[in-house]
Amino acid sequence: MNLERLNFHHLFYFWRVARSGHLTRTAQALHISQSALSAQIRQLEERLGEALFERQGRQLRLTDTGRLVLTYAEDIFGLGQELLGRLHGRAAGMLRLRVGSVATMSRNYQENWIRPLLADPAVVLTLESGVLEGLLARLVEHKLDVVLANEPVPADPDRPLHCRFLGSQAISLVGPAAGWRGRRLRVPEDLDAVDLALPGPRHALRAQFDALCLAAGVKPRLRAEVDDMAMLRLIARDSGWLAVLPEVVVQDELRSGVLVSVGQPAGLEERFYAITTPRRHHSDTLDRLLGTD
Repeated sequence: MNLERLNFHHLFYFWRVARSGHLTRTAQALHISQSALSAQIRQLEERLGEALFERQGRQLRLTDTGRLVLTYAEDIFGLGQELLGRLHGRAAGMLRLRVGSVATMSRNYQENWIRPLLADPAVVLTLESGVLEGLLARLVEHKLDVVLANEPVPADPDRPLHCRFLGSQAISLVGPAAGWRGRRLRVPEDLDAVDLALPGPRHALRAQFDALCLAAGVKPRLRAEVDDMAMLRLIARDSGWLAVLPEVVVQDELRSGVLVSVGQPAGLEERFYAITTPRRHHSDTLDRLLGTD
């Protein structure tokens, strides 16, 4: 079959149905009749010479050929979405850079990372926050250019991604200067029954810190567990409790002397990663941020 005979309109309809797994819902979303949608997919199957779907009850399941075709369709229409995103920024004479970051990451770290862009009048930033899986789904759909995360992405041949290590930040035990200036604690040995504010259970550091305390037989008094680093920063500043967090979260308070570091757990650090799609045509601006220019 010649490429000219491949109807990309039919391929688009197949792509939408394959992603939803439901013919009726896709037809409603595309504002066409179910029969018209079925007919166009049948025409694509006839052109390709193989079935793309098989029915299991009310559900459509991809055949082996259907899964192969979907892989290519994801690339084709994903790149189309990427093109529209790039042109949307260029239409106004600007470069639009779309950055996602996991909700548990330090806002100070994010600002430090994007700081080179803040003085660039040719760049428009779009910043999104969310859970890692949701952000990765938007990245794969080319709705984001890069995702910042504090944990690496496992290798997955069905979803190839590039995960670049950006750096790490030591974890500290910080407290108000009024009560803790000049004092040092061993972490975790000296934390038994001490009031603590900790990162929430979703944070990559929490399991590591809990394991340290368990191994040492230490039971701190948990007063707050907070996913959002901006809120943990406020609690560290205003509660009077000690808090376990990356120093970058409270860099301003440490610099001004409002908070002081009273100890560091050995071997515990937060790591930062930039995740991109392998086939993305990166802008020079993003390459500079990634250190790949």
